[in-house]
Amino acid sequence: MKMTQRAVLLRTYGGASSVELAEVAKPDPAQGQVLIRVQAAGMNAIDWKVREGYVRDAFPLQLPAILGIEMAGVVEAIGPGVTRFVVGDRVMGPVGGLGAYAEFVAADEANLCLTPGSLDDVQAAAIPVAAVSAWQSLHLAGPIHPGQRILIHGAAGGLGSYAVQFAKRAGAEVFATMASDHLEYVRGLGADQVIDSKTQRFDHMVQDIDLVLDYVGGEVLERSWQVLAATGAIVGTTSPDILARTPPGRRGLWFMNQPDAALLEMLASDVAHGRLTSKVTQVVGFVDIPVAIERNRTESRFGKVVADFTR
Repeated sequence: MKMTQRAVLLRTYGGASSVELAEVAKPDPAQGQVLIRVQAAGMNAIDWKVREGYVRDAFPLQLPAILGIEMAGVVEAIGPGVTRFVVGDRVMGPVGGLGAYAEFVAADEANLCLTPGSLDDVQAAAIPVAAVSAWQSLHLAGPIHPGQRILIHGAAGGLGSYAVQFAKRAGAEVFATMASDHLEYVRGLGADQVIDSKTQRFDHMVQDIDLVLDYVGGEVLERSWQVLAATGAIVGTTSPDILARTPPGRRGLWFMNQPDAALLEMLASDVAHGRLTSKVTQVVGFVDIPVAIERNRTESRFGKVVADFTR
């Protein structure tokens, strides 16, 4: 039996050349873990942010490390104490850290759910982190009420597109920023007002916002304080220093995803039954992952990019 596997490895923080394909040891499932033969893995902006060291304080790593945070595949083996899955089950979920860009991954069974039969592995791999994170970040500052004014930055991305749908479902008035190419897509998800982030300034167009979901960061965060209602809050997913950048008297919250298998199961069912839109806009092969990580950094896109390990 082969004891090694292909993986996408980060050896040192840096640019595109810091990521390479390598042969590494195949893991064994520990207590409460299952070994998954990965069929597909969702790609995320956190890949290149980890690569460049932007979040090394929030997510300290021991290098070298295998990149990738979410996947779908088949249970290959089970570790001691596993009760929810058996060999051969199709499962999906976050890996609870890094490691999804490998042929096999050992993951806690508590993080996973069964993949709905009507979803293929590529569709399933697009859901775990983005959908759950969108739901959790939307509710981090408190319950959502009908009529709330919510501004979502990066609304066409994997995370933002789910957040638009969840906010609209809750009865909020949704304002959304994204690149001009994706205005109609986001409008179709339910946004009440779409704002072209390349040609329009949201801080000149909206005010009295109750909640800002900042999936972009940088100067977008700084300008967002200007449109916030006195009792409003900004939830940031890309600015680990948001607390230090929160002006006196304002409320800024740093969001970190927490695996939630029950929530994931519900959202995956919503996608499978057409109640929730999940858009896979590009599928790449395993060997193309390093290039796709860099492309994610440099190009504006909507929906999700997924790596299909069977290609």
